[in-house]
Amino acid sequence: MKEFQADDAQFGRKYPIDIEVTSKPKADYMTDEYFELDLPLAPAVMVADEIVVEGENVSQHEVEVSICRHLDLPEPAPPRKGVLDRLFGKK
Repeated sequence: MKEFQADDAQFGRKYPIDIEVTSKPKADYMTDEYFELDLPLAPAVMVADEIVVEGENVSQHEVEVSICRHLDLPEPAPPRKGVLDRLFGKK
């Protein structure tokens, strides 16, 4: 599974949305001040008010599905598996 990366902002070009990426040192996410903000645990991906995932990585497909739901668009088809993934039964 390809993880969502901050430089993968092609969704901002593909869909009418604004992309905001916040990156801080891990220690900044472990402060009392951060927890008081009531934000999800890092790493996290949010689409509007929906937390797509928090505390773990997420695939680009999952992010794109959430964006499409938010914009009331049809969900994209799941990515095709490669030959090796099909052969060895990887998800």
